[in-house]
Amino acid sequence: MKFDIKHTLQSSLQSSILILKLVIPLYIFADVLIYFGWLDYISFIFEPITTILHLPAQTALALCAGIFLNIYAAIAFAAPLGLTPYEWTILGMFLGICHSMLIESAIMKKLGISFRYAFSLRLSMAFLAVIPLYFMPLSWFSSNIIANTSKREIYDSFSLMLENSIYGSLLLSLKVILLIVSIIFLMDFIKSTKIVQEYQKKVSTSFSIIAGLILGITYGAGILINEAESGALSKKEIFYIGTFLMICHSIIEDTLLFVIFGANYAVLVSIRIVYAFFFSYILLKIFCRNDCK
Repeated sequence: MKFDIKHTLQSSLQSSILILKLVIPLYIFADVLIYFGWLDYISFIFEPITTILHLPAQTALALCAGIFLNIYAAIAFAAPLGLTPYEWTILGMFLGICHSMLIESAIMKKLGISFRYAFSLRLSMAFLAVIPLYFMPLSWFSSNIIANTSKREIYDSFSLMLENSIYGSLLLSLKVILLIVSIIFLMDFIKSTKIVQEYQKKVSTSFSIIAGLILGITYGAGILINEAESGALSKKEIFYIGTFLMICHSIIEDTLLFVIFGANYAVLVSIRIVYAFFFSYILLKIFCRNDCK
C-alpha cells in the first residue's frame, strides 16, 4: 500500500468535521453549565472519584465523556475549567488508559478477551497509574503552553460569555485539528512503509505491540483479529498483547491532546509503558497459568 495523499486528506477532513461537531457544542455547553452554576449540581455525584484523582469536582463531566465517548469530548468539557498543567497530566494519565471503553472493550472481545476483563482492567489501571503523580514535585508540571486560553473567567453577561465561549471553542478546535491532521499524515506514512507492510503480514507479538503503541488500540488489535480467529496465535500471546495495549496505546495522538494544555508528555508515556510491561507480565502469570497454551 503506497502513501495516498488524497486518502489521507479525506481522512483528515472527516476527522476535522468530527472534532468540530464534538468540541464546539460540548465546549459551549460546559461554559453554559459553569456560567449558571449548574455544573456544581452535577459534579457532586462524582466527587469521590474526582477526590481520589486530586481533580476539581467540575471535571466529572470530562471524565464521564472520556470514559464512555472519547478523548475529544473529554477535552471539550475540561478546556473551560482552567485546569493546571498538573491536573491536565492527571486527567491525561487517567483517560489515556480509560477512554472509549464501550467501543474498545468490544474490539478486545473480538480477540477473545472478555468485555468484563477489558473494562475492569483499564479502569483499575487508570486509577493505579495516577498514583505516582501524587509523589512527583509540582515543578515538573509547570508550563505556559496554553496559559492564556485555559484561565477560567467570570463574565458580566450571558452574551459576553457566549461570545468568548464560541471563540474559545473555535480556537481549541483549530489547535486539535492541526495536531490531528499532522498525526494522520504521519501515521498514514508509517503504515505505507515497506517494513510495516511486511511485518503486518507476519503478525508478530512485538510488531503488534509497537503498532498499538504508536497507531492506537484499534489498529494494533485489528492486525491480530484474523490471526486470532484462525488460531494462528496462542491464547497466551493474545492475552499478553491485548493486556499490554489496553494499558498503553496511541502514545502520540492521545497524549499530545493533553500536552497542548501543559501536561507532561514524558511522565505520561513513561508511566504507561512501565505499567504495561509490568502488569501484562504479572497478569499473564496469574490468569494463564493453566488456561493459556
